[in-house]
Amino acid sequence: MLSSRAKHRVFASGFRAIQALGADRWLGPAARGLGVILTFHHVSPAPVPAFAPNRLLGITPEFLDLTLRELDARGFEIIGLDSVPERLAEPDYGPPFAVLTFDDGYRDNVVHARPVLARHGAPWTLFVTSGFADQAGRLWWIELEQAIARLDRVRIAIGTRSFDLPARSPEEKALAFEALYRDLRRGGEEDLLDRIADLCRQAGFPPGRVAADLCLSWTELRDLASDAAVTIGAHTVSHPMLAKHDAARAAREIADGRARIEAELGRPVRHLSYPVGDATSAGPREFALARDMGFATAVTTRPGHLFAEHADHLQALPRVSVNGCHQTRAALAGLLSGVPFLAWNRGRRLNVA
Repeated sequence: MLSSRAKHRVFASGFRAIQALGADRWLGPAARGLGVILTFHHVSPAPVPAFAPNRLLGITPEFLDLTLRELDARGFEIIGLDSVPERLAEPDYGPPFAVLTFDDGYRDNVVHARPVLARHGAPWTLFVTSGFADQAGRLWWIELEQAIARLDRVRIAIGTRSFDLPARSPEEKALAFEALYRDLRRGGEEDLLDRIADLCRQAGFPPGRVAADLCLSWTELRDLASDAAVTIGAHTVSHPMLAKHDAARAAREIADGRARIEAELGRPVRHLSYPVGDATSAGPREFALARDMGFATAVTTRPGHLFAEHADHLQALPRVSVNGCHQTRAALAGLLSGVPFLAWNRGRRLNVA
């Protein structure tokens, strides 16, 4: 199995090859489809430390600006999520479209991303996890990073396996994070949260404090919601990997997250983002729940562009992640062309099973 670093080297080589061969130009018309929904998380100018395993989730304001300029140069029209069903139903409408979505509700989206988006007149969607807006909840992937950053040695039991890993250098910390993340994701979510809570306490800080440090409060969200360029979407109550839970829990997370946002902001919530959003976290059961609850769209993190066929699968829409490990024009050219996803999805336009 490739390490995360090795995978990113492969991705970078692929992006360079696509650009060198001009494949983004000659294959783009077939691969690009009608449009694309882009996924962002953090936007910050802060320098990236040597140990930053979640760096893929963050980009700089300058790269966000480059992304918007590249979209314009390639003829994309930036639209809001509300317009996606209509555009998918009209495949001959005209130019390709792009939708900008930001997950979780981070404060840096307002501080650093919003000014860039405003300069370009770009509409965007913020998917809010209601528990994070309560300044509570568990951003466990960040807790795991922060705990390992503080520890010189990582000792933890996951299932039947016991880990005792050195964590003195950035390289050792990266290896420890990768080993634990992989095993924790394989198991149940409650055990994942318990094990990471243990590591937090070993590292000298309480679990559950990250949301207050990083996420927008309801007061801040009410101010943001007054901006006509912003659509607020739902991202559940506690950010669980829904497919790992029974149907009743999954339904409560989706419904209660939306209801809380509507009560706090006084506006309907028509769009949903599945937490984590890959095939192990959201599948046909979750797609049906979102459809039955009346969401106009629901988005995954399954990679791909949008085609006319997606008009019949509005609650299982793919997205393309703008990856902080690949903040280059070559990477953007590849992602916006849709070419990498021809191979990823084995030539299929739909990936909803």
